Amino acid sequence: MNQAQIKKYFQLFLVVLAAGSIYPLIFLRQGYQESILQVFNMTLPQLNTMYSVIGLVFVFGYAPSGYLSDLFSAKKLLALSLFFTGLGGLWFAQIPDYEYVVFIFGLWGFFSVFTFWSAHMKIVRLLGENHEQGKFFGILDGGRGLVEAILASLALFIFSGILGSSLEVVDKREALIAVIYMYSTMLLVVSALVMIFVQDDKKLIKGKNDAKNKFQWSYVKMLFKNKFVYLHGGIIFMGYIVFWTVNYIGGFLETNVGLDSVTVASIMVVVLWMRPIGGFLGGLLADKFGRTKVQIVALVIASTCLLIAALLPVNLGKDVFFPLVVLLAIFLYTIRGTYWSLLGDYKLEAFILGTAIGVVSFIGYLPDVLIPIANTFLWNTFGPQAGYNAYFIASAASGFIGVILVIVFARLTKEKA
Repeated sequence: MNQAQIKKYFQLFLVVLAAGSIYPLIFLRQGYQESILQVFNMTLPQLNTMYSVIGLVFVFGYAPSGYLSDLFSAKKLLALSLFFTGLGGLWFAQIPDYEYVVFIFGLWGFFSVFTFWSAHMKIVRLLGENHEQGKFFGILDGGRGLVEAILASLALFIFSGILGSSLEVVDKREALIAVIYMYSTMLLVVSALVMIFVQDDKKLIKGKNDAKNKFQWSYVKMLFKNKFVYLHGGIIFMGYIVFWTVNYIGGFLETNVGLDSVTVASIMVVVLWMRPIGGFLGGLLADKFGRTKVQIVALVIASTCLLIAALLPVNLGKDVFFPLVVLLAIFLYTIRGTYWSLLGDYKLEAFILGTAIGVVSFIGYLPDVLIPIANTFLWNTFGPQAGYNAYFIASAASGFIGVILVIVFARLTKEKA
């Protein structure tokens, strides 16, 4: 590996660190919800309201984030996002009153989407050559999962070390503050590293520095006429529906299969560690055998696993469902780790790349809003146990629709080439 490659991979490593560090602080509730409610003297509806607002900000922030990453330096936007999210974390650690916490969540929502999302995706796309897109996006998602798992383990070590066997709120307060400081400090450090070592995306863009390499509004009109943008958005939309089932595996195992909470928690830890495996392996295979081929195989296997899980007799127990869930998880993370690599197949110009990522993200991540609504209907209609089965079958159907979209996408890109 020569010096240029070392420099490139180190920059990719920093972007992975950024992506793996920014969201765990915002979604601290995943491991510390009860502690947050007690320490901040907050009700669950209040907490849910803040996360609902963040969810809407995410969906409607994707497209503008793309425009910003084309208009301004993606590197500087990345560093700015990390810095202000970390700064918000330091404020959050002071345990402010509810109205200030709402403001902090608004700050986090803005700096984790509007200025961050498309900027970090654009840098990864520009760092990798066309033949490296599968590997680079696989490293991004798998590496992000690895960073999140390591930081979560460190956070648990800090929290349990301070809290010990105490159940007192004052001790929980001290332990939670230490965890928030850890995540916030990480963000501030990575922000500085990004600013120092990551190359400006304007320098990464090759070609002459003429009007064709500068953002213009006329190119946005061209972008909205590009069928590949909508196809790519549809592929991510269907793939993301399939991926979303990872959030329901634990509930399915406990409610339908009848496993105890400790066993389910242990299985979900194994599922979490499948993310780097699925991401890294999927990325490498995508560059070796073809990005669309790997995406098709991952969608087919994951969708088939979901159908089997929904239709198998639940009395088969852990011996059958544990390996099935692990296999499902590998391909769920392969789907997520490789669907963005398809950006390299329709060769968008770098100066409009950020806006394209924003538009594709808006289409692709609409399930964040739609799935909770759909699942409320399914659970109300079929009940808890049958609700899981109906959800898995519907998600599998979406996966097979995704396969059709990928096949169409592959044929059209081949014709264009």
